[in-house]
Amino acid sequence: MPSRAPALAEFSAVVLAAGKGTRLRSNLAKVLHRAGGRTLVEHVVRACLPLRAREIAVIVGYQAEAVGACVEPLGAVAVLQQPQNGTGHALRVARNKLNRRSKYVLVMPGDAPLVRTETLERLAHAHLASGAAATILTAMLAEPAGYGRIVRKSDNSVARIVEERAATLEERGIQEINSSLYAFTLEALWPCLDALRPENAHKELYLTDAIALLNDRGQRVLAEVAGDAQEVLGSNTRAELAEVDRIFRDRKRRALMDAGVTIFLPETVVIDPDVRIGPDTVIEPCVHLLGSTRIGANCRIHTGSVLKDMTLDDGAIVLEHCVMAASRIRAGAGVGPFSRLRPGADIGPKAHVGNFVEVKKSRLGEGAKAQHLSYIGDATIGKGTNIGAGTITCNYDGVQKNRTTIGNQVFIGSNTALVAPVRVGDRAYVAAGSTITENVPADGLGIARGKQANKPGWAAARRKQMQAVTAGKGKGVSHRGAKRAKGRRA
Repeated sequence: MPSRAPALAEFSAVVLAAGKGTRLRSNLAKVLHRAGGRTLVEHVVRACLPLRAREIAVIVGYQAEAVGACVEPLGAVAVLQQPQNGTGHALRVARNKLNRRSKYVLVMPGDAPLVRTETLERLAHAHLASGAAATILTAMLAEPAGYGRIVRKSDNSVARIVEERAATLEERGIQEINSSLYAFTLEALWPCLDALRPENAHKELYLTDAIALLNDRGQRVLAEVAGDAQEVLGSNTRAELAEVDRIFRDRKRRALMDAGVTIFLPETVVIDPDVRIGPDTVIEPCVHLLGSTRIGANCRIHTGSVLKDMTLDDGAIVLEHCVMAASRIRAGAGVGPFSRLRPGADIGPKAHVGNFVEVKKSRLGEGAKAQHLSYIGDATIGKGTNIGAGTITCNYDGVQKNRTTIGNQVFIGSNTALVAPVRVGDRAYVAAGSTITENVPADGLGIARGKQANKPGWAAARRKQMQAVTAGKGKGVSHRGAKRAKGRRA
């Protein structure tokens, strides 16, 4: 294969992304719908990036600002098509924006996200090697209904693309379909675009008509068949969108399993494209790994957990049904089951966060534990510290968030409220049921609760009183009347 950089440096890439997509029944532009963890148009642009083409121009129209905001951070240039008068008109609009040193252009729809970089590269090289005016990426489908068919000449070049509604019965039997991905030689394309006429029901200029014009002018048009027909699948309906998402997810899971990750019941596991997982990690069923999550080696993610933008060091464990985002779990630490890590949580080595514990913007030191039913927010917790069940760091005073600092080897008794800002020194104890509003010194004991008072016989007297009330109701005496009667007897 020819060297990539000098060959494709003569190419520009154009992504057609101006339409609304009426069959999706949505107010959101078609290319902004998501599949496989990204918008459709982002997938297409990312497939173009490794080609190192001279530029990537994305033709925008409907919700142009939002589509531009999606692709411009990737280095693409948004080109406004207003009004949207068809795919041929879109290339006319792009003409003045393309680098004048480009000799060729790759054209692709923004709603065909499954196409791979390797396929685009193969299309470009096939076009260069043939010297054709146009090369069409096609696919063989067992069920080609809904797609334009490729009509070939006796020499195997392409005569025309016929849309299904205009096809004869014989042409509808053709299984080779148009993917709407093309490579063009610009010197041949521009005159044909100028000659396009809106001779159709929608009064638009169609790029497919340029194929017929090229043939009429004696130019050669070829077709390159995609190795994997899935790559040309569009996303015109919600069902097609779901199928595209399924294919992306399956690709990702297979790649991870090939790299040494165990995934049980993989069809139930959702993994975004930017997720990275180390070898010998085990992913159990019904797990979602989203965003830029990074998971080390020898980790285990148990059933039903959802992780987004997380970092897990080697050997970390997430038990069942945890929800966590933008936090870190360090080597050998464990979280769950039924735990929540909100952004900014940092669970230290061999620390443990247990069931129904919520952590936010807090760091737990090495070996620290918060095993049950606690809220830890805006806190720093030292090594080996134990947080008892029902503990709360009261971090919000109604105006601002305040920090709680707990030292090393501290014991916090159950049902403690730590009213921030407050500090608990190393090796201190806090008695269960305390509301701590002042600092607790190192090696000290903090107690802050009301003094217990026992009243002997109170419960028996209470029961006797209630029995009298119940008996009085049967005789038409009210609760208040019974109390007055009791007072008179006294």
